[in-house]
Amino acid sequence: MSFTHHTGPRPTTAQCSNKLNAAGDALYVIGGKWRLRIIIALSDGHKRFNELQRAIQGISARVLSNELKELEINGFVTRKVFTDFPVSIEYELTPYSDTLSPVIESLIEWGEMHRQRIMHEVKSEEASATTALAAIL
Repeated sequence: MSFTHHTGPRPTTAQCSNKLNAAGDALYVIGGKWRLRIIIALSDGHKRFNELQRAIQGISARVLSNELKELEINGFVTRKVFTDFPVSIEYELTPYSDTLSPVIESLIEWGEMHRQRIMHEVKSEEASATTALAAIL
């Protein structure tokens, strides 16, 4: 089913409502500025809190702590406490987080395509401006 171009029969109101609810649920769990970044940062293995904070530029300790709690509640991250001295805590992805791989890969692919498109448009606009300026001078 295409969401932007309708070539076949239009979806029913119930189908549309179900899709909206499913998208809302997904965005609730992984949406926002930081959650997917945390998941991607943990994709190469377990990390301690400070390692995660250094890996994700711009995230505050408070926000990281809250996002990790939400990711743990939703089953994407586990928190392991090591009672050695000093006590250390590590975070790692659960097997359930692997279900996000196609979403993350598609999102990254789209983001790369979009960045190239925007950069191409900026270069085209700069070339047009340069040509217009040359014509004026």
